[in-house]
Amino acid sequence: MVRESDRLIRTDVPHSARIWNYWLGGQDYYEVDRIAGESGISVYPEIGTMARQTRKFLIRTVRYLAAEKGIRQFLDVGTGLPTMQNTHEVAQSVAAESKIVYVDNDPLVLAHARALLVNTTDEGVTALIEADFHEPEQIVTEARNILNFSQPVAVLFMGVLGHARTWDDVLRITGTLKKAIPSGSYFAMYEGTTEDARLVRLSDYYARTGAVPYNVRTVDQIREVFADLELVPPGVVAVNQWHPDESDDASTPSAAWGGVGRKV
Repeated sequence: MVRESDRLIRTDVPHSARIWNYWLGGQDYYEVDRIAGESGISVYPEIGTMARQTRKFLIRTVRYLAAEKGIRQFLDVGTGLPTMQNTHEVAQSVAAESKIVYVDNDPLVLAHARALLVNTTDEGVTALIEADFHEPEQIVTEARNILNFSQPVAVLFMGVLGHARTWDDVLRITGTLKKAIPSGSYFAMYEGTTEDARLVRLSDYYARTGAVPYNVRTVDQIREVFADLELVPPGVVAVNQWHPDESDDASTPSAAWGGVGRKV
């Protein structure tokens, strides 16, 4: 099998991780990504706000699971480009011994991740698996070499399942990971939704750029992924309404929805 990291990094085609980095205010993108990002802003001016809302959702989710639920193992699928307060930084700031496994297969992401996603503590573990999330069995097999699957694991899918080929693939991928983790584990995800028609238009535009399409989901579809889990209140909601901090504006509508569920 040819791994993605063995392929050339394409600089002539926009890429979701780099465009997202641009919307977050980062610096790891090419001109083609900036152009696509600016075009996206013209279609959906709030996309930068949504990007920051989803990053804060990730941070709050990891902090909640580490601090309030005692989770010490995290499997972050679809890492994206490293940016502010990554999963391992948040988890290890709460519990130094936390183990975090990142999963991605984009060559640019992998190059940055290997350089930047390193332990923040001597006690913890931060590792990277090169895998396509369409092959969840491989992810489980490789993650077992690092994480103890007899103890609770938090599985994170943060805004990446829109790139799944079909909705059946989403259910297969998430189902495989949920089946592999033991009772007492947690599953968290968010996705862009059809709640805002402008995000739907942005998704359609993005598919025409030549990049891997991103399919927005209905809120009911996101709820379907959590059907076999015990949802943490307030359930599946707009990401800025899930356990907001005092500094968060929970009143501003967000087109990204997500939640956290516990495997009973």
